[in-house]
Amino acid sequence: MARAKAKPRTKRSGDRRVASQPVVATVDGGLAELMPDRDRARAWSLLIDGAPQSHVDLDDPAYLKFEYQRRLGHVIDLAAPPGKPVHAVHLGGGALTLARYVAATRPRSTQHAVERDAALVQLVRRELPLDPNTRIRVRSVDAREGLAKVPDGWADLVIADVFSGARTPAHLTSTEFLDDVRRVVKAGGFYAANLADGPPLAHLRGQIATAAGVFPELALVADPAVLRGRRFGNAVLVASDRPLPIAELTRRAASDPHPARVEHGRTLTDFTGGAAAVTDAAAVASPAPPPSAFG
Repeated sequence: MARAKAKPRTKRSGDRRVASQPVVATVDGGLAELMPDRDRARAWSLLIDGAPQSHVDLDDPAYLKFEYQRRLGHVIDLAAPPGKPVHAVHLGGGALTLARYVAATRPRSTQHAVERDAALVQLVRRELPLDPNTRIRVRSVDAREGLAKVPDGWADLVIADVFSGARTPAHLTSTEFLDDVRRVVKAGGFYAANLADGPPLAHLRGQIATAAGVFPELALVADPAVLRGRRFGNAVLVASDRPLPIAELTRRAASDPHPARVEHGRTLTDFTGGAAAVTDAAAVASPAPPPSAFG
């Protein structure tokens, strides 16, 4: 159970309670901090051991502040016609930002969120409660264990955003893992993963090669500086068994406050540079971010 070390002090603004002080608690994955957003009355950022994980606005769950979450939001928007309910699986829950986004933009969606850190789940449920009308089931198990429980062809969308100590665990980087993702994603559905890497981008190239062996259609969305190997950062990998909406994804990514580039087709193959697919036997965790990444 999360052990709260500081409770939020609140003040009233009209009929809303506005957070004014962080919430700090020990969870299974380290020290969790919920930091109030001074610009939004009921918004919070979640940090684990100082690494930013999620941002949630309880008044506006369709608001996505973090760059990588905005990019994953674009994938969610394009996974089905606007407003249509979907079946979604979230591997890695954090503050449940993206599950809340799906619920807000696609009402009546059915969602499974898999978050191994049970103490973190309890903290989020207590301090950042879900709308009781959302159809979000949260399971506190390992991501692969949770994924294995999902029926074949159930999901319109699977999103992987799993980090332990700011690194993606090795067993969530392999062909065997993606084979199970492919089993769960229905025909025409999307898989999207938040990946983090820095120069020389060996992890990112390996993840693209691994996904290419499982899904016929791929795209990568990232800051050009990250793609050029100039800095450590996030990249969103999108995969499907059908052609991806590249033009619309490109337009949305380019119009973000922090514009991103979309690579696909031959350009993405060239970027991969002959990297080999990753298997369970050889898998390693993603690289640790440099100290400057969150400074």
